[in-house]
Amino acid sequence: MYRIREVDGSDDEISDTLRGLHRLTFLDSAPVPEFGVGHWWLAYQERLPVGFAGVVPSSYVANAGYFCRVGVLRAHYGHALQLRMMRAMELRARQNGWRCVVSDTTNNLFSANNFIRAGYRLYQPGQPWGWSNTLYWRKPTKSLAFGRRIRRTRTPLS
Repeated sequence: MYRIREVDGSDDEISDTLRGLHRLTFLDSAPVPEFGVGHWWLAYQERLPVGFAGVVPSSYVANAGYFCRVGVLRAHYGHALQLRMMRAMELRARQNGWRCVVSDTTNNLFSANNFIRAGYRLYQPGQPWGWSNTLYWRKPTKSLAFGRRIRRTRTPLS
């Protein structure tokens, strides 16, 4: 059984755990983020941390969260952990009052498919921040209520 928990990235022990998971999932392919900034989650199998995710205020898009990192240990692939952490992160973004969540992927089909599965749409930012082959993702927070848009129905006037 897996659990997703929001954690305090500025706590030394949590930061060490996040750093260790980052090293195991990204090796040397991505810089280690500043875990004291933004919101962070750990995925646990029993008491063992097996994945992590983080969102920070976007420096690219006004009033938005930037889904900056997610990593799951290979032995725990296939349990929808990335998707579950994305859902937790989206709820936090909505609570923060951000109008959307943005992110990017480069040469990562697994993550790109998870963005699609989670309802993100591809978009072209006014000022791209990645590589020429980077895909940019966006999801408005208004559609994050219970994972779908809330539709209002009209009642007939009497």
